[in-house]
Parts: sequence; C-alpha cells; structure tokens
Amino acid sequence: MRHQPAPPTRFLRVRQDRGHTVLDFRGEIDIVAEVEVVPHLDAATSDPKCRVVIDLTRVEFLDASGLRLLYRARQRVLEQHGSLHLVCTDALTLRVLRITGLARLLPPRPTLDAALDQPEATPGPV
Repeated sequence: MRHQPAPPTRFLRVRQDRGHTVLDFRGEIDIVAEVEVVPHLDAATSDPKCRVVIDLTRVEFLDASGLRLLYRARQRVLEQHGSLHLVCTDALTLRVLRITGLARLLPPRPTLDAALDQPEATPGPV
C-alpha cells in the first residue's frame, strides 16, 4: 500500500525517494517530538516489505526518546520483513548510537544517497 506524503511537522518531513519512504527528522528529537513523530513512523513502517530511510542530518539533539523512535522503527520493519537505513553525520549523535549499540543494529550512512543505494537488507539481529 502506498501512503500519501504526510504534511511536514515541526520535527519531521516524510517523502518518497527511489521507492523508499524517507523520514527526515529535524530539530530536537525528545519526548515532545516523539508524540508527534510516532504516528508518521508507524504509517511508514506498516506495510509488508516497507523500505524506509531515517535521515538524522537535520537533528540538533537526540535523547532517549529519539533512540526509542529508532528502535521502534527497527522492530516494526523487522516484523514487516522490510528494510531500514539510517543517515547520520553528527559526531555526538553517532557517539550516542555507538554507545547504545544502535549503530551496530542500524549502521549509519554518511549521506542520503548512500542509504538509498544500499542493497535491501533487514536490520541486524538484536
């Protein structure tokens, strides 16, 4: 099922690119953002074989709520036998992803093109 692009929110823009749903996270991804982002994230990860890219290049801050969103996306994509790729270049966010182990489960790509050009694969095991 193909979803219509969601209207942009303060924290998220959803669009289609090369057969993937791209979730552009923006600003501070915290508990306030989580409430706004979850419905869009769930819509993007609800179809069988969904192909999703989460782009964190416009994120200024990511706390535990943001990490929960990434883990939620990963779990939902696994359940749908889809693919999920992450784009991140910020040194602090990359460090948080490494420390928490999410970088192992969702290896960050340096650019959107690098993520979109990745072979289809499901996120790694827990």
